[in-house]
Amino acid sequence: MKLTLQQLKVFATIARHGNLGGAANELCLSKGAVSQSLQELERQLATPLFDRVHPRLQLNSEGRLLQPAAEELLTRMQEIEQLFSPDAEPSGQLRLGASQTIGNYLLPSLLAGGAQELGAAPRVTIANTHLLCHSLAHFELDLALIEGENHHPELVSEFWLEDEMLIIAPPQHPLAGQRDLPLSLLAGETWVLREPQSGSREQFEQQIQPRLPRWQAGLELNTLEAVMLAVEKGLGISFISRLAVSDRLHSGRLVALTPSQTFPRQLSLVWHKQKFHSAALRRFLTFCRTQSLPTP
Repeated sequence: MKLTLQQLKVFATIARHGNLGGAANELCLSKGAVSQSLQELERQLATPLFDRVHPRLQLNSEGRLLQPAAEELLTRMQEIEQLFSPDAEPSGQLRLGASQTIGNYLLPSLLAGGAQELGAAPRVTIANTHLLCHSLAHFELDLALIEGENHHPELVSEFWLEDEMLIIAPPQHPLAGQRDLPLSLLAGETWVLREPQSGSREQFEQQIQPRLPRWQAGLELNTLEAVMLAVEKGLGISFISRLAVSDRLHSGRLVALTPSQTFPRQLSLVWHKQKFHSAALRRFLTFCRTQSLPTP
């Protein structure tokens, strides 16, 4: 048996894209060449690695067994190549994911401070927690920084930072300025919320919704900026991270209602259990662990 790194690279790229066309575009090869490489790999291993469900190729059990080993070998190959390059920096472009609060309000300053640890500029995906964990589970990302809960048993979650959720309203709201506001007074309010499976929505469903005798869903929006603008315009109140709303609170465009308790939440670093940690990933994780949230 004579497996080649090119065959493993083709396999890993097809696994990420789920089709020959996307893999061919990334590898700058023809679809025929990609298909031939995959067929030769499957012939040498004497087993198919994908279920052909037109138009997609879905990893079967043998393919899922090979994927982490192939990804690790390819990452190690990049590191070996980089050892003999003139700059000798950590090799490879990290594929980072961040949920919206982190991606929009924390990650830019984090990347600026961690430029030396990263080496090459990372490729960043900003999406909700559910989508990021799905991508990690399929080795489409190296690391994700999330604000919601990880429900994938094949992923490792490490507590990172503690954030705080706030109930926000426009300044003219009749309850604005009241101290020790019980949640029961918010019964009947209209809520502007993020989409299901986002971290902010999960927090609302776990910490606020069960304690409201009644409540009314208003707009459901998939970006934090849209949620905050809707609240500014008087379309409802919301439950949102202090990180996201801090500037609007300072400028007076929004106010935080003050229920008689705080709502902390965890931000987490998440990766696949079988993910090989390259030098760049190890250094960036170490850098992340030294960080703290900005003071309100």
